[in-house]
Formats: sequence, C-alpha cells, structure tokens
Amino acid sequence: EVQLEESGGGLVQPGGSLRLDCAASGFPFNESMMSWFRQPPGKGFEWVSSITPLGLNKYYEESVRFRFTISRDNVKTTVSLQLNSLQIEDTATYYCVKGGKDMVNIKSRGRGIQVTVSS
Repeated sequence: EVQLEESGGGLVQPGGSLRLDCAASGFPFNESMMSWFRQPPGKGFEWVSSITPLGLNKYYEESVRFRFTISRDNVKTTVSLQLNSLQIEDTATYYCVKGGKDMVNIKSRGRGIQVTVSS
C-alpha cells in the first residue's frame, strides 16, 4: 500500500521560505518518479514539480521555476520541496504524489500539508 506523509508546511510572509518533506513507504521508492502537486483554495489540483527515480532530472511548473527546488533521498525514501521567494499565489494545500505530472497520479497522494503565504 502506497503511504505518503507530508510535513513542514505553515504560515509565512511573502518573500519567505519553507521546506516540505514527504516520507514514502509501501512501494519501490527508488524506482518511482515522485511529484508535488498543490490545490489552491477553491481551485483544482495543479502540478508543481517532479523528480526522476535517481534524481537526475527535475521538472517545474513555470511559475515556480527558479523559486522551488525538488530533491529526494532514496536511502531515507523521502522527497522534499524547498519553497523560496514565496508569493501569496503559492497559498495552497501541497501534496506529495507517487508518479509524474499526469493528473491521473493524484490518486496516489498523501493527506496534504497547508502552506499559507500572507502578510
């Protein structure tokens, strides 16, 4: 059974930073592409970033490129998302997802973690 548990969200001012972590278990983590999605208030899911199984390739949605950094640790079976230069528009529930950017993968997600950017 795929288990994903996010941590590290919170409230931050515009321009601030947060780090999200996701602990994964129940599947061959080092063979799996991993992603982060988010769901802003009142909106649908949005793909944010993906990382290939060995971490060699990373992909970002255009609005977060150069501000967010995805990484993974295949020994600890964790995937992380460093969020810098946060903007109010980044306010959302962030989800760790097993798989790539295809929306069908959202079914294999954690419970989510809230990120609120507000002054």
